Amino acid sequence: MRRFISVLFCCLVSWYAIADDDVNTKDSTAASSSIDSELIELVNQLPNTKLNKMQPLVENIAAIKSHKTREVLQILLAGDLYYLKSDKTLVNAQKQNDGNYQLTNILTDEALAPVKKRAIRKIRSNNRLRSAIRSFIAKIDLTDDDKSTRYGAVEQLLEKPSQETLDTMRSLLPLEKDADVANLMQTVLLIEQLKHGKIDEQLSAVAGLKSSLEPVVLNTLSALSEELSASEKTQEQEQLLTAMSKAIATIESKRSNYKFIENVFFGLSLGSVLLLAAIGLAITFGVMGVINMAHGEMIMLGAYTTYVVQLVFPNLIEYSLLIAVPAAFVVTGLVGILIERGVIRFLKGRPLETLLATFGISLILQQLVRTVFSPLNRQVQSPEWMTGSWQINPVFSLTFNRLYIILFAIMVFFTLLMILKKSSLGLHVRAVSQNREMAKALSIKSDWVDAITFGLGSGIAGIAGVVLSQLTNVGPNLGQAYIIDSFLVVVFGGVGNLWGTLVAAMSLGSINKFLEPITGSVLANIIVLVGLVLFIQKRPKGLFPQKGRAVD
Repeated sequence: MRRFISVLFCCLVSWYAIADDDVNTKDSTAASSSIDSELIELVNQLPNTKLNKMQPLVENIAAIKSHKTREVLQILLAGDLYYLKSDKTLVNAQKQNDGNYQLTNILTDEALAPVKKRAIRKIRSNNRLRSAIRSFIAKIDLTDDDKSTRYGAVEQLLEKPSQETLDTMRSLLPLEKDADVANLMQTVLLIEQLKHGKIDEQLSAVAGLKSSLEPVVLNTLSALSEELSASEKTQEQEQLLTAMSKAIATIESKRSNYKFIENVFFGLSLGSVLLLAAIGLAITFGVMGVINMAHGEMIMLGAYTTYVVQLVFPNLIEYSLLIAVPAAFVVTGLVGILIERGVIRFLKGRPLETLLATFGISLILQQLVRTVFSPLNRQVQSPEWMTGSWQINPVFSLTFNRLYIILFAIMVFFTLLMILKKSSLGLHVRAVSQNREMAKALSIKSDWVDAITFGLGSGIAGIAGVVLSQLTNVGPNLGQAYIIDSFLVVVFGGVGNLWGTLVAAMSLGSINKFLEPITGSVLANIIVLVGLVLFIQKRPKGLFPQKGRAVD
């Protein structure tokens, strides 16, 4: 009896599950049918409709609210809409390399078997129909729930809007809730008013457009102004020409201001890279008096560490930089300590021999990387959150990768500043840099301070390599492009002074970015170098020289 009840219970459960699935399937089919039935009926008329009667049918299709409507219109506009001769099934046909056509049912998205060209026939269209389809698609996009879709649709209509889309925009403008989309709609309408309106309407349009930074606004004003200047003018036209000239001057002034801000931004981003590259050199040079020609190779090793992290964790690209920053710091820091313990500590007080030894080490590291990774450049992927830009207005945007680099460099700078100001290690480093002999007399192990300082400076250089991997390709000669600039920053700012390094890096980066558009990158570097030489003649110890009785 117990077994019978168990079997009966299982049967009931199974029947209920099957019945429930059938109900859900029927419900979903019914829902799909209720949403798309009218669209299906109209779309299926396309194969049997003549070209001269196609536009009313397409207009009826465009009027249906369905997620498939725009897709069908886009396929028809692209010329990829076909139907099977055998059963009139409408398909999206894409020609393959072997000459066959890969088919996809446009209503169900079901992939069909490839066929020869003779098995399908194209739904014909002409320029008039394609123009109407563009208007229908624009109308669908203008009424979309997503703001970015509506904004993109208006942007596409800036150049050549049709009369139908202009009428649609006029009706939708009072209902538009997003200020950016509404302003862009207003700009489109004002441009049309400027082109085709009467004098008083054109004057009103100029007054409304003089604050717009859209490139098409400036182009339209300039073209109309030149056209009007070349012809005989009435008094009203003279007034219009004056208004357009003032509007053009206002727009160009605003564009110049944003160009200046853009140059400042790019200068700060370059200065941030120079800061990360030079700050470690400033510490080692200030504490030990060592001219480390292998500092550029620490940057290069940091960049290759980022590349290796992405190779080892290919599924963690979004987090690769968060992993690479501490990894690069550890790797290059350990290499720096090894160099200091193995070579530099035996050459203290002999700057020429130290320079030659570190130059030899840089060549060894470069060749080691070429042997392990090959001489070819390697590309490091950027995480999604570092790609793209923050579009502030039509002529000014901030790229996310450079914005994050500026913030990261400032964070590293203040972290290092706190370490040197508030920790016992920082106290020892400052003591050794100011008076090594007195520090030894106070039982500070200056040899270990040198090793840790050299490792810290090398580790920060490795972090700079992580940053550079997001701006350029990674190669064996990556560090060589920044070693000279790093020394210039250190000398200009003042040896061993972090604030001087910050000011010097940002100053040199900004000066370079302002000179490059005028003189070119090579001449800009020469001008900066000559300027620094003249500056050092007046202030040999840099902007912020060290102070104290034992500095010399």
